Amino acid sequence: MNIGIVCYPSYGGSGVVASELARQLGRRGHRVHVFSYETPFRLAHFEANVFFHEVEAPDYPLFRFPPYLLALAAKIVEVAREADLQVIHAHYAVPHTAAAYLAKQMLAGERRLPVLTTMHGTDITLVGSDPQFYEVTRFSLEASDGVTAVSRSLAEESAETFRLSRLPRVIPNFVDADEYRPRKNPSLRGCFSRPGEKILLHISNMRPVKRVEDVIRIFARVHEQVPSRLLLAGDGPDRLAAAHLAETLGLQERVCFLGRQDNVAEIFPLADLFLLPSAKESFGLVALEAMACQVPVIASDAGGLPEVIEQGVTGYLAPVGDVETMARYAVRLLSDEQAYAAMARQARERAVQRFHTDPIVDAYEAYYGEILNTP
Repeated sequence: MNIGIVCYPSYGGSGVVASELARQLGRRGHRVHVFSYETPFRLAHFEANVFFHEVEAPDYPLFRFPPYLLALAAKIVEVAREADLQVIHAHYAVPHTAAAYLAKQMLAGERRLPVLTTMHGTDITLVGSDPQFYEVTRFSLEASDGVTAVSRSLAEESAETFRLSRLPRVIPNFVDADEYRPRKNPSLRGCFSRPGEKILLHISNMRPVKRVEDVIRIFARVHEQVPSRLLLAGDGPDRLAAAHLAETLGLQERVCFLGRQDNVAEIFPLADLFLLPSAKESFGLVALEAMACQVPVIASDAGGLPEVIEQGVTGYLAPVGDVETMARYAVRLLSDEQAYAAMARQARERAVQRFHTDPIVDAYEAYYGEILNTP
């Protein structure tokens, strides 16, 4: 099958999942063409059957802003003709689905080019629901030949918000359990902690929705009872506020900001616990990656996180902003070796059994087939 995948190249969940899907489809023998304005970081290395097409928007003096949507639609049309694309899979509805729809209409007299849209979260809950983009987002979703959401929570919210005529199909995110796995690295762990200390971890783009200051507050309470260190990977607008709070609480020597990291699969196994106190997570891919590395997760009971984390089995959930409860869960778990070992093992088991790569890529392949076989 010749498949086009449109995505952002960013470190967020949508770019990661789209890139990983492209890799997995390529390994199955499909020819996958990826469209974005720069190479997605998960596609930095050569993959047979995966081809990257950079979209460059012209920067004419007449344009106040480069017309990326038009440039993307034109690039899809060009590659569809050259590579005989059979389906376009748009990740993140704005503006990718609109561009894919435009390309589909431009090619209507030559060929059929169905469009599948996968919603990842903020494309719907923040961008798409903005009054400026609401109607174009709703039109794009309704005009798609198929629509998926990464969690039931997101599917239901999207259907209600945009008054969709059909409930999006739920195909969750997945994790490569061979890449994300527990691994002991005492020398690397020793770079960040002393013997007997625990390591707590947070990875995000550090935007307000991630509530990074809550991560610091949770850690402060945990450290009062269990000697610990905190690692934070990623960067974003709330990094400085989090660093200032750590300094105010006298924790600057115990909190380490790692910056943006490409190879997080090597960072997760260093941790004893992963913290994700977000205000909203449509799925929570980093939580799943942590679980695959046998790291229990303490997170907010928000959005799609309860579909990933099984309360009291693979981690703990608490109301958004309830740092006291989250800290209490963390201390309880870190203070009970037997309970911790059981939860860590069950976290890995759930990640492998429920979110393994193969059945989820199978589901996308099957949906492509359905779309292609529907007149």
